[in-house]
Amino acid sequence: MTVALLITAVEARGQDLYAHHSPEELKRLSVEELRGPEYQVKAVFLFNFAQFVSWPSPQPSDTPFVIGIVGDDPFDSYLDETVRGEKVSNRSLTTQRFRRGRDPRNCNILFISQSESDRAAQIVSNLKGRSVLTVSDIDGFANLGGMIELFTEKNKIRMRINLEAVRAANLKVSSKLLRVAEVKD
Repeated sequence: MTVALLITAVEARGQDLYAHHSPEELKRLSVEELRGPEYQVKAVFLFNFAQFVSWPSPQPSDTPFVIGIVGDDPFDSYLDETVRGEKVSNRSLTTQRFRRGRDPRNCNILFISQSESDRAAQIVSNLKGRSVLTVSDIDGFANLGGMIELFTEKNKIRMRINLEAVRAANLKVSSKLLRVAEVKD
């Protein structure tokens, strides 16, 4: 997997291309080829964040690496298919959905759905002191204390990284990722 696949701004339109590729093929597509339904592209971003962010203490290999979703799931099966059979630091990747009232603290990465925009700041606040990478496409998410905000600019998916929030969670973002993101200190 190349860094360019993750970090180059990706076109969010052109839905016909993804219909012809399996998730395994999608992971190997070049940036020029990576176009498709918005949340299929965002699923690949989430998968790759696991590769470009470091967590403070290694977990045993029998503990899964969890990508959680709180609120309505916009990914359909894209995220599940993208992580199926994959590993991060010798840990199996898995996905988990959280509804209101369920505690997402056991996640490594938590995607906060737009359906939770009224609660996003509260969810982020509840995770303070935990090493959970928070990601969302809610407008202004980085300003709410979230760590990575995905946004669309000129039909390309871009990232805004809130370094203060990342550091407060004791996480480290690869310099390769920071070079292409909009960074908020």
